[in-house]
Amino acid sequence: MSAAFPGPWGVVSVVIAAVAILALVAVLILLGRQRAQVRRANELLELSRELRHRYDALQAVTKEGVLVQSLAGRVLDISERAAAILGIDATSSVGRSVADLPVVLVNEMGLAMNPAAVLGHRTGVARAGWTVDSELVGVALPGTDTTQARMVQVASQLVPAGDGDAAAVLTTLVDVTGRREVEAALTRSEMQFRVAMENAPIGMALVDLEWRIVEANAAFAELLGTSVGALRGYRMEDLSTPEGRPAERLEVDHLLGGGQHRFSLEKRYQRADGHQVWVALDAALVRTPTGAPDHFVVQVRDSTESRLQAEMLTHRAMHDPLTGLANRTLLQEVLQSVLEQPGVVDRVAVLACDLDGFKEINDRYGHAAGDEVLVHVAGVLRAATARRGTVARLGGDEFVVVVQDLDGPRAVFEVAAAIHAGLQEPVRVARRRLNVAASIGIALADPESIEGGAPGLLAAADAALYRAKGAGRGRTEVYDASMAMGSPSDLHRELVAAIAEDQLVVHYQPIVDLADARVVGYEALVRWEHPHRGLLLPASFLSLIQEAGMSVALGQLVARRVVEFVASIHDRTRWVSVNVSADQLGDGEFATTLLSEISRHRLTAGRIVVELTESSLVASGTRIRHELTQLSAAGVPILLDDFGTGVSPLSYLRDLPVAGVKLDMSFTSGIPEDPTAGKVARALGALARELAMVTIAEGIEHEEQAEYLHRNGWRYGQGWLYGSAQPGDITR
Repeated sequence: MSAAFPGPWGVVSVVIAAVAILALVAVLILLGRQRAQVRRANELLELSRELRHRYDALQAVTKEGVLVQSLAGRVLDISERAAAILGIDATSSVGRSVADLPVVLVNEMGLAMNPAAVLGHRTGVARAGWTVDSELVGVALPGTDTTQARMVQVASQLVPAGDGDAAAVLTTLVDVTGRREVEAALTRSEMQFRVAMENAPIGMALVDLEWRIVEANAAFAELLGTSVGALRGYRMEDLSTPEGRPAERLEVDHLLGGGQHRFSLEKRYQRADGHQVWVALDAALVRTPTGAPDHFVVQVRDSTESRLQAEMLTHRAMHDPLTGLANRTLLQEVLQSVLEQPGVVDRVAVLACDLDGFKEINDRYGHAAGDEVLVHVAGVLRAATARRGTVARLGGDEFVVVVQDLDGPRAVFEVAAAIHAGLQEPVRVARRRLNVAASIGIALADPESIEGGAPGLLAAADAALYRAKGAGRGRTEVYDASMAMGSPSDLHRELVAAIAEDQLVVHYQPIVDLADARVVGYEALVRWEHPHRGLLLPASFLSLIQEAGMSVALGQLVARRVVEFVASIHDRTRWVSVNVSADQLGDGEFATTLLSEISRHRLTAGRIVVELTESSLVASGTRIRHELTQLSAAGVPILLDDFGTGVSPLSYLRDLPVAGVKLDMSFTSGIPEDPTAGKVARALGALARELAMVTIAEGIEHEEQAEYLHRNGWRYGQGWLYGSAQPGDITR
């Protein structure tokens, strides 16, 4: 059977169908490609938008402004930051020529510049990516002159295909006005510091962390007698004497370790010429912003003169200015220190010495002659002691010797014999030969006597002295139990009896106006008319009263006596000052008694004055300050006694209701021979007058002192020149 073949039309149909299928496939392929291209275009558009968003976000946070322009100078794009720096609107600037932008540019000299030349395409810049040198220009914002132009750093570079297929110019602008101002301020500060350092009147140096001098000023070099160049690279610690180096090294290590920020030391430096000077060294550690140590700033001040003055003042505070002997304060410190050492029994003795008839010498020949006698006696005591102890003058003609020797009893008797022998030779005073003798009392350190400490042993020697004076004078007596004032209970009863039987009396020393020596008031001074030992001065019994706890009772007694005395004075303008200690303040009894007596006798304000006598007032509670304020408010002025003898009393001028000051006699006694004493008196007087306070100088013994003090602003004075303390019935 033969196969059947399609006819001509069948073939044509097959061909047409095949072509249709091919055409359909082609269309489908084209549609797929078109869709892919559309999708790709959309993706590129989205990417472009994302990149634009990121670009705008970056420009919003960056400090740099960006300007994009064609090679022809047409603005293609400008960031908001760039527009703000140039003072133009970003939106309206796009499409405009750079030369047409309302921008005013000036150079560092203030001369105008062409914006197109600064911001536009530079001739000769042909290859993309090449960055031109950055340039600092000034931009004058609208409404300001060129002197107020902000400084802008401009840098440009070519970028390929920045304008379609063509290259474009990318310009960055950075406002550096603040940075320039900071740099200028730092430069100015550095210059000011250097000028200040170079011209400072005290030594200054920059020191590295190895404690070596990096830079120093002329004052530092002059202090050490060398040159600035010689100091560079020198170790600071090598400038000081060997004994001062360990303490300095320790302070430096503390600074580096963070234990402190600065330190101060007073030490000695070795000058180039071999001499030594005292300096006050102040050092501070400078750290970097991260807190790491960087360098030291050091100041060195010559303190030689102030140190010598401080030592002189310290010496004056602890020594009698007339004789140069130790005073009461130093004596008590020395004796107490000696008694606290082991094995003092039979190695220590106290000798109390009082001149016989000294008052007659003063009255007949004057205080100048009396001073010469005291100086002579001081020399006799020094020679007799022969460096076996401490010689002190307690005041007037009272002397004490603390003898220290392996055989104390033997040594003290040798000293006493030498004193009597030395005084046998008359004293030559102004072509006169004056006979002087002394009564001596001795107290040996034994287990019983040292229990009372320094006051007890001094009191024992004082008791022996009174026995010697009562036995005919010019002799020596040794303390024994028969001279004792009894046991503590007996002593308490004796003191109670002294108050009850009016054995404690008040004497009054006149206070005068230095302008005319007119008596204006008195200082009340307590005395004990002891039935067996005679008239006792406060030094011999006040400490015993304090130990017995009777200070307040004594204060109340004195307050009553003083108010009665003031009420009996015919001259209603005169006043009396009462010494008050810390023991007598704080519980209100003294203040209550005093104010009650003033009210009962109807005394006017200001006629009773309170003198503060205790340095312990600063450490006392607010109760004492309250009582003083109460007294001051009631019309009882407060005086500061012993003014100038320490740092603490100066704080009273600020913390307490002080109305006046009394210059301590240790300064008065040095006038006019001691220029330092005169300067101190003048300075303290100026301070008191500046605070509008009453000024009184005590211890005046001759006219020269009175004239000097009055000339330098001290209004009132008291002392032997104007009379000693006398009973109330004599002074009325």
